[in-house]
Amino acid sequence: MQPPNVEVRRSARRRRTVSAYRDGNKTVVLLPSRLTEAEEEQWVATILERLAERERRRRPSDAALLARAQELSRRHLAGRAQPVSVRWVDNQRTRWGSCTPDDGTIRLSTRLRGMPPWVVDYVLVHELAHLLVPGHNTHFWKLVAGYPKAERARGYLEGVAAAAHLPQSEQGDGCPSDERDAEGELPREAAG
Repeated sequence: MQPPNVEVRRSARRRRTVSAYRDGNKTVVLLPSRLTEAEEEQWVATILERLAERERRRRPSDAALLARAQELSRRHLAGRAQPVSVRWVDNQRTRWGSCTPDDGTIRLSTRLRGMPPWVVDYVLVHELAHLLVPGHNTHFWKLVAGYPKAERARGYLEGVAAAAHLPQSEQGDGCPSDERDAEGELPREAAG
């Protein structure tokens, strides 16, 4: 017996592989036609668990985001940034993330869901750095540069924004372009 919202499709052309994908609220499982009912049941359970695990990794919960932010703070910011909460929000159309240093909250745009984990990590490190330095001064950018894939992730986000015709800041990071450092200058790497 199949779990609800699961459609099994058998194929004589499919010899060894089993795969699954989401189609709206339904999961389609593709199997070789030679499998017995017991094998089918076992493979459906296995492939549904694999699919769920992949989705958990690509779309972490708010609790997983907070744990990830704490780990990134420990690893790249000497544990100095201590977020109170980290959560997904769907009301950010022009930013990838935002931070309120006064109460220690970080919000990530749901547009980041499904992006590579190192890109989400970059946005988390960026927002964690804002817990320590509210603006975009030289010290802030040095903190962000402690994340090894910072430039790569910024390039990725710039590419996504350009492809979607989204407004881009001069920093290319989703932060307002009019934020200057204490001397009124853009960071050297963003001034381009």
